[in-house]
Amino acid sequence: MRSHLRVIPCLLFVIAACGFSQIKDGNDTGKWINLVADSALREWSRVPVPPTAPLAAVSPWRADPTSGTLICDGDKAGHEWFRYNREFSNFVFHVEWRFNKLEGDRKYNSGIYVRNSSDGTIWHQAQLGSSSGGYIFGDTLVGGVRQRVNLSRQVKEQRVKEAGDWNVFEIQAEGRNLALWVNGAITSEFRECEVSRGYVGLEAEGYSIEFRNIRLKELR
Repeated sequence: MRSHLRVIPCLLFVIAACGFSQIKDGNDTGKWINLVADSALREWSRVPVPPTAPLAAVSPWRADPTSGTLICDGDKAGHEWFRYNREFSNFVFHVEWRFNKLEGDRKYNSGIYVRNSSDGTIWHQAQLGSSSGGYIFGDTLVGGVRQRVNLSRQVKEQRVKEAGDWNVFEIQAEGRNLALWVNGAITSEFRECEVSRGYVGLEAEGYSIEFRNIRLKELR
């Protein structure tokens, strides 16, 4: 009997032993880039949100060279994003993250960026929260005009874990499609992205958060 099953080229599974996924895709170039290989973070820049706002005097970002973890100190963070200083077009961006849990009922907030402009005027973000988020939104081009896009209504199952637990996010950008993969399943897709390339990055918004296995794989 001929099998009618087929493999969809997408974000298929995570190999827990190595800490990041192995993309089974016909466009896979087969090489992951560790974006925090330099613990001095010389390949990263702080960018204010909004672009005209001043940056906090002390950077909230620091890397632990032993664990390879990138830490955003919540008590130092204003609103800014941390930009990796290289543009990408088609890729998979893998980030594992967790908020440091606070006492009481707190609203946690951060994000993972892809295909941003250098100053962040154009941005596409995967929303991070405590048992919330898991969708794509941003200020992007729609018919060549900058507009807000919010795909929160696409989330049918909340897969983001509570503060204190690690989450695994991947964003696959290929052509006009941005797909967000959260802890084992795709939760949000933006299928009409007119911005073909840009910068990736992470958001600081006043909350203490850790990031690890920050890796990117380019697609042909």
